[in-house]
Amino acid sequence: MLKAFRDFIARGNVLDLAVGVIIGAAFGKIVSSLVSDVLMPPLGLILGKIDFSNLFVNLGDKPAATIDEAKKLNVPTLNYGQFIDNIIQFLILAFCVFLIVQLVSKFQKKAAPPTTTKPCPFCAEAIPLAAKKCGHCTSDLPATPAV
Repeated sequence: MLKAFRDFIARGNVLDLAVGVIIGAAFGKIVSSLVSDVLMPPLGLILGKIDFSNLFVNLGDKPAATIDEAKKLNVPTLNYGQFIDNIIQFLILAFCVFLIVQLVSKFQKKAAPPTTTKPCPFCAEAIPLAAKKCGHCTSDLPATPAV
């Protein structure tokens, strides 16, 4: 059982997945910082000095001015500002993944379609692989060995 587990882990796909998860987590932190520290402050300033990370609805009976204050008072809140931040983070990550997939697919070689025709040895016109007689020059074709 231990050998089977070792073989499973040693496969290239599992290692690639592990590297992808680690890099994805690090990239997620970068995008999170980009949204909350770089994009949202100017956006909030443009929209009238709004701090999106502190937008919430107080669901409790105690008044609270900030989310941190509500947490200290144990007041339930609906944090829609943080939800907006998360949506923007998701859209940026999804767009980055889209760009990476587009870039990788551009550089991958496309498989050649399977050959379905061959040239007639007499008239050089394209004929089906299984043809026994040319449809263009009506010549009998030599038998080709099966592959």
